[in-house]
Amino acid sequence: MNTSRRRFGLLLGAGPMLAGLSACGFQLRSAGDYPFKTLFANFSTNSPLGVELRRNLLGTGRITLLTEPAQMATADAVLDILSEERQQAVVGVNASGQVRELQLRLRVRFRLRTPQGQVLIEPVELSQQRDLSFTETAALSKEIEQATMYRDMQTDIVQQIMRRLSAVKPRPAATAKP
Repeated sequence: MNTSRRRFGLLLGAGPMLAGLSACGFQLRSAGDYPFKTLFANFSTNSPLGVELRRNLLGTGRITLLTEPAQMATADAVLDILSEERQQAVVGVNASGQVRELQLRLRVRFRLRTPQGQVLIEPVELSQQRDLSFTETAALSKEIEQATMYRDMQTDIVQQIMRRLSAVKPRPAATAKP
C-alpha cells in the first residue's frame, strides 16, 4: 500500500517537470528544408571535402545533385567551392628546436548562386583549427591523428555549409523599371 502511494507521488511530481521540458522549445535537429530541388555541384566530387559534401547533400533525400556541366542550366542553384586550403603551422618547439606542437587549419570558401548569376549566398570563408602535440618517436601515430583531425574539421565545415544552404531564402527576381 505504501509503495503504490510513493509511485503515485512520483508520477504526480514528474508531470510538471515533463510539461516544462516540452514547453522549453527543445527540438531535435531536422534534415533541413531547402529552397531548391536540384543543385549543380561546381566542385570536385572526388576530393575528400567533395565526397563528404556530396554524401550529405544526397543524404537529405530532398536534393538532386547534378554534376555534368551540360546540366548546370537546368539546376535551381549552383554551389561553388571557391577554395579549400589545408595548413599546418609550428606553434611550439623545445629547447633543441624540435617541433612539439602544430596547429592544423582548414579553410573553405564557397558561394551559392543561381545558374543565371543571382547570388544566394555571398562568398563565405569557413575555417577550423586544431592543436596537435608532436613527438618524433610517435611520428606515424601523429600522422594518423593529424588525418583524423582534418577529417573532423572537414565534417564540421560540411555541416556548417549544409545549415547555411537550408537557411537560404530565395530572393525575388529584380524587375526592370520603365
